[in-house]
Amino acid sequence: MKFIRMTNTRLIAGLLFGLLFATMAVSLDAHAASVSRHGQGFGPVYDAAHETTFEGTILEVVVKHTPGTPAGMHLMVAGPDGVVDAHIGPFMSKETKEVLQSGVPVRIVGANTELRGKTYFLARELTVDGNTITVRSKHGALTVGHSNREHISRPKASQHEQNGGAR
Repeated sequence: MKFIRMTNTRLIAGLLFGLLFATMAVSLDAHAASVSRHGQGFGPVYDAAHETTFEGTILEVVVKHTPGTPAGMHLMVAGPDGVVDAHIGPFMSKETKEVLQSGVPVRIVGANTELRGKTYFLARELTVDGNTITVRSKHGALTVGHSNREHISRPKASQHEQNGGAR
């Protein structure tokens, strides 16, 4: 009889604990859904409906992260409306990084966003030195492997080369 009472007590305590945990999990999930904005992942929100294009000259390439700013590389670009902080993300190829220098003209397609009271231009496409680099998808997600030159300059290997060449 003692064993049955102890088992029942543990069972009830376990069920109550599980119910409490489930209630908290649902409550936290509902709160997160109510305060999140569509398209917001780990970074600022990209608003494709307000996408614009501008051309300018790179004043500075910022690679060191400053707390409170979007993570990744930024280009300080002098354009017709003043200096713009263009966020291009952390996934630039070595080849692209080498081309991005002060004084280089660029064309950037993207959208403005505000984060902690400061405006950033989230680049979707970056055209530099005649090459277009896709930085974000049309929905604003950062992409990896940007340079079109990388895809164009690599000729497809022939079947003979793929099989190891002459033997």
